[in-house]
Amino acid sequence: MRQYERGVRHAWSLRARAVAHWVAGTPALSVLIVCAVVFVDLVGGTGTVWLPLLAAGPALAAATSRPAGVLGVGLLAALLGAGIGVRRGMAASELAVVLSTLVAVALAGTLAGVLRARRERVLAAVRSVAETAQHALLVPVPETVGPFRTAVHYSAAAAEARIGGDLYALVPTPYGVRMIVGDVRGKGLPAVGTAALVLGVFREAAHDEPELLDVVSRIERSLARNLGDDDFVTAVVAGYPEPGRLEVVNCGHAPPLLVRGAEVVPVDPVRPAPPLGLRALTGESPGLQVVSLDEGDQLLLYTDGVTEARDTEREFYPLAEGLARHLCDEPARTLAALHQDLLDHVGGRLHDDAALLLLRKPFATAGTGDAGGPAPTGSPVVRPLTAEPGPGVGGAFDAREGAA
Repeated sequence: MRQYERGVRHAWSLRARAVAHWVAGTPALSVLIVCAVVFVDLVGGTGTVWLPLLAAGPALAAATSRPAGVLGVGLLAALLGAGIGVRRGMAASELAVVLSTLVAVALAGTLAGVLRARRERVLAAVRSVAETAQHALLVPVPETVGPFRTAVHYSAAAAEARIGGDLYALVPTPYGVRMIVGDVRGKGLPAVGTAALVLGVFREAAHDEPELLDVVSRIERSLARNLGDDDFVTAVVAGYPEPGRLEVVNCGHAPPLLVRGAEVVPVDPVRPAPPLGLRALTGESPGLQVVSLDEGDQLLLYTDGVTEARDTEREFYPLAEGLARHLCDEPARTLAALHQDLLDHVGGRLHDDAALLLLRKPFATAGTGDAGGPAPTGSPVVRPLTAEPGPGVGGAFDAREGAA
């Protein structure tokens, strides 16, 4: 049915969609099987040896059609079986056994169809609740936030659940645009609860705290009160308080990727910090890293479900190279191509939650100040970020210590 739904979404015409819906809603294949058995019997003249195969019709209809369709196919199979038996001079007792078998399969298939339809309704209700929870937890990011063009792509490892332990948020605040991308240790409902806690504290603190490090401290204190000793959250918290200035606090998370001109640069932390929730055990505090972010630059934040995805040869997905291949001036198109490339790498299904958040600082249109302009030309190359101080990409310092 999932294959059918994808086929309907990509159908080229309304007529094709109507035919696809009709085929999915009626036991067409089951009727075809019954007719094929009857045809073989009439043409081959093989007697009654093919009669038991008529039960394949209602059995298949039970897995694909509505209960009424199953009952209809079963009735058709019984009538045709009776006709073949009478035509071949089959003994009444043997014919009764065959017809009883067909009726029993049809009734069992009808019951199975009723139960399947009930489970599908329950699953649809659960998925609706999951989608509502996802929209409440992971608020959809608009295409434009502050001075940025933005896009988000999230995939839960449990596809039917729709939500998992990865988290993201992007909010405009009085202190500029602030964002977080994180990964909760573990999976399942406990991970979802921790993600909800982190996002709730972040959205509140992002509007209240002038300093980005204070936002991180608020999250740390909340997790210290609510998490167990073995629980933690890796996260990157970033802010854009003024034009050209990007602040990054990395708490044990994968480094963001900065795209500048023809370069894809990992923003490695100058001073590594423990994940959120473990500060009390290590006694280390995170540092604030400042990176310049100019017009035309792009920033990708992600979780380890992307970089730790393996192919059949156990090779990790090369995210920086994939980003360089699929980069364009539309963040949504870039992430769509990047996600498809990731699925191709792993063979079609991810085994861990994966989140991607991409921002682009557009070029200002001359005379209007509106965002626009072309994307950087050329094929981006991957290069490590240096930690040397300065106004460029490598300029970074700890704001609390004032160290260059």
